[in-house]
Amino acid sequence: MVPRTGVTVDICPRDVPIALIGTAGGALALWVNAPADIAIPVAMLIVFDIRIRRWRRRT
Repeated sequence: MVPRTGVTVDICPRDVPIALIGTAGGALALWVNAPADIAIPVAMLIVFDIRIRRWRRRT
């Protein structure tokens, strides 16, 4: 048998103060007419804690 590699992506909200900063930053960017294609993903990266892990299953 050949071991299979996999990827786990964990997405959880950050603590409240950092989430408020990310939300406020995204709202400010939209208020000054920044493109939503840029402002919303950046705000999401600030609000959420995203961890990507690779794992290998042993046989």
